[in-house]
Amino acid sequence: MKRLISTMLLAGSLSAGLAGQALAEDVINVTNLSYRTGPFAATGTPVMNGQRDYMTMLNERDGGLNGVKIKYDECETGYNTEKGAECYEKTKSISVVTQPWSTGITLQVLPKSNVDKVPILAPGYGFSPMTDGKVFQWAFNPPATYWDGASMILKNISEGNLESLKGKKIVLLHLDAPYGKEPIPLLHAYAEKYGFTLLPIPVGLKEMQNQSAQWLQIRRERPDFVLMWGWGAMNAGALAEAAKTKFPMDKFVGIWWSGSDADLKTIGEAGKGYRSLSWSFPVSDSKVMKDIKQLVVEAGKSMLPREEFDYVFYQRGVVISMFVTEGIKAAQKHFDTKVVTPEQLRWGFENLKLDEAYLKEIGMEGMVPPFSTSCGNHAGHSGAWMLQWDGAKFVKVSDRLEADQGMIEPLVLEGAKKYAESNAPWPINEACK
Repeated sequence: MKRLISTMLLAGSLSAGLAGQALAEDVINVTNLSYRTGPFAATGTPVMNGQRDYMTMLNERDGGLNGVKIKYDECETGYNTEKGAECYEKTKSISVVTQPWSTGITLQVLPKSNVDKVPILAPGYGFSPMTDGKVFQWAFNPPATYWDGASMILKNISEGNLESLKGKKIVLLHLDAPYGKEPIPLLHAYAEKYGFTLLPIPVGLKEMQNQSAQWLQIRRERPDFVLMWGWGAMNAGALAEAAKTKFPMDKFVGIWWSGSDADLKTIGEAGKGYRSLSWSFPVSDSKVMKDIKQLVVEAGKSMLPREEFDYVFYQRGVVISMFVTEGIKAAQKHFDTKVVTPEQLRWGFENLKLDEAYLKEIGMEGMVPPFSTSCGNHAGHSGAWMLQWDGAKFVKVSDRLEADQGMIEPLVLEGAKKYAESNAPWPINEACK
């Protein structure tokens, strides 16, 4: 009898273990390295809210992805590189993807990618040469890179005639961090080719809210344009200084992370004319946003302040989570499986095909330009729109802009080659064309 009871208990324990394992396998884990705290929280939080709410909506509306629930988690980094590296180590064995959410953290975990074999997704940020999938097999930066952004901004401010920039002076007001330094190599190449002066002016972490020294230099230099690679408190600080010194707002242009509604609302009418390039656009009456509003926001399952529903950054977070889930869906279909592995998701990210018809089908028409990725192209180079602050909100003021890959590609190849050599031995995917 004792042996029988013991056998029954063991069988029950094994059954429970197998049942628990089966239950665990019916979930796809997606962990975000978030930053809802620290000096960048004001711009990071709405993006995280958008990412979270899209995943929640899919679970509520569709039961997840092809019958598998998404388990969305966050690991708080405060945008700190050391904390980001710790979060990566904690989550790399759990999550099917790593979203570092900082160029500094991206650069920190990038060398580990070939060993850990977990795809890195850095939408519209990170190290621009990561677009070269032959060299960076596990890193993805769709839908456009910082070098794409710099090229499109120059195309827009020159009204399509880059020769007209000859003799002009352009200031790059940038965060003194890897993110802020990203566009400098390409902008220098453009300056040399088209004969304009580039003046980078860094803003340190302790200077973000008091940029009087930087704007004193800008007033002294009298540039034709100021380009901003800012983030967090730096954006609001720069906009306040520009308004105070009466710098012409229509000559002040930011990259997509310098176009937050919340930052502009702090100065309201005084910011009228400021422009920000953006690869996303809020479409609040789209099918997907209506579903999120009904099933998540109004159902009390969102962390979003209601007034931010129409904001650029919140809806950009929605678009970013769509990149994640579409990569998962592509992998599910290709590998005929429901719970994908990180290796399978890598294939999914290399095979994103988001054309206009498909974006309309998933309810995201007009929210992001169409693009596709491939083995060799991990960014997609979607193009972007120029948005302008009208005193109350951002409005679209350009057709879709496209970057000059003829200028960018040589720098991508050079940067990728240099990175691989300095991190040798670095595996190259020779089969990738």
